[in-house]
Amino acid sequence: MEVLYSPPETLIRTSTHYCPGCGHGIVQRLIAEIIDEWGIRGKTIGLAPVGCAVLAYNYLDIDMSEAAHGRPPAVATGIKRVHPDKLVFSYQGDGDLAAIGLAETIHAANRGENITVIFTNNAVYGMTNGQMAPTTLLGQRTLTSPEGRSSSAHGYPLRICELLATVEGSSYLERVSITSPENINKAKEAIKKGFKTQMEKRGFSLIEILCPCPVYWRMGAVESMRFIDEEMTRTYPLGVFKDWEKIAT
Repeated sequence: MEVLYSPPETLIRTSTHYCPGCGHGIVQRLIAEIIDEWGIRGKTIGLAPVGCAVLAYNYLDIDMSEAAHGRPPAVATGIKRVHPDKLVFSYQGDGDLAAIGLAETIHAANRGENITVIFTNNAVYGMTNGQMAPTTLLGQRTLTSPEGRSSSAHGYPLRICELLATVEGSSYLERVSITSPENINKAKEAIKKGFKTQMEKRGFSLIEILCPCPVYWRMGAVESMRFIDEEMTRTYPLGVFKDWEKIAT
């Protein structure tokens, strides 16, 4: 029988704690594929967050460190400065990165730290039962916004790529999604570009990935993908927001 696909070696073959339909498994597989394709497993260091991906080190067979809630960019900064020859990335959700860790994110970008941040945005706190996150859409119902997010009561959703595009130290910023095979391939290329930015010592890069959370969106898996395409991308349009290659030319 012809083998059409084999799991990447960097992806540990084990059951995960992720809910059915969650996007984290897809994103982590893409990271593992890139590491295998480039042969950099021994040169890569990942930072796990506090959030749904808190156990990412159980799934990626690379050197990894756990950081306090929201602090992966700060820890990644220290690791990268001590090991400038390593590829260092943080893997974070919207609660970790855009709430308690927003200062660390902005200041790492502002300093132009030569690290890569992979940011999974599912617009909700998934680990702690579905509370409203900084990225929750206007009108979106959550455990703590049962009538829908209101701009007057809760403020507006934070657009991280757009925000960091105004910071001079940031070099590469792109928002992608994983709602189709085509979009998954684009997400993989964006992660590659983020890693390339670091390898060429161009500074701070962040790839934002719109991911589904069917359980706390209270939707089916197919419906949640449709929600990203039809609703979420209105607030968070896909695309490149900053690219050092284009700036250089």
